[in-house]
Parts: sequence; structure tokens; C-alpha cells
Amino acid sequence: MNPAEDYILNQEEPFKSILLQLQVLIETTFPELELKFKYRIPFYYLEGKPFCYLNVSSKKRYVDVGFWSATHLTKHLNKMTTDGRKVMKSLRYTTLEEIDGQILVEVLQDALSVNHKGFWK
Repeated sequence: MNPAEDYILNQEEPFKSILLQLQVLIETTFPELELKFKYRIPFYYLEGKPFCYLNVSSKKRYVDVGFWSATHLTKHLNKMTTDGRKVMKSLRYTTLEEIDGQILVEVLQDALSVNHKGFWK
């Protein structure tokens, strides 16, 4: 098992269940993504480039799906948070029930369409 999978499986609930559901949605939508362990969190890569990451904030009690090319995203921006960050945007979940698979997939597809543009505008 790779360190990214260990990270997911070793989380306490409800984070573990949220991460597993997100992992299934992400990997079934884009099976070509490669799950790595970068910056001490699970990070998906596409063709060697960063795509999105999963991050648990145990202190603040949420899971983020952060998007590398967030500055270029156009879909569901009203559902995303920046939380004091200048460039990064993320979908944030505190419960399993909050995950809207359709919104996540649409944002993932949007991220795929702009991933070649990189981190900055």
C-alpha cells in the first residue's frame, strides 16, 4: 500500500469515510490519475502534473478537495472556499452526506479542461 492510501485509511471517522468516498468518485471519473503522497497529503497527478489533493483538518473538522489549477476554474465557484488562501480553492466537506457527486465530477471535469494552464493565471 502506498503512503497516500495509508493516510486515508488511518484517519478517524468521519474523515476516513469522506476520503474513501472522494477517492472512489475521483478515481472512477478519471482512472488515468495517479495517487501520490506529496506535501504529506494524498495528491492526484495527471500526466506528471499536479491535479488535485485531499487534505484533512482534524482541528477544524473538515476534508478539502483542493484544485491545483483553481485560479482557472469556472464551475461551482459558489460551492468552493478559499479560506484565506490567495490562489487555491477547494470543495470542503464535514460529513459524508455533504458530498454531491455531480458537483464534484463537474468541478473535476472543469479542472481537467484547464489543468494545462498551470497554477497561476
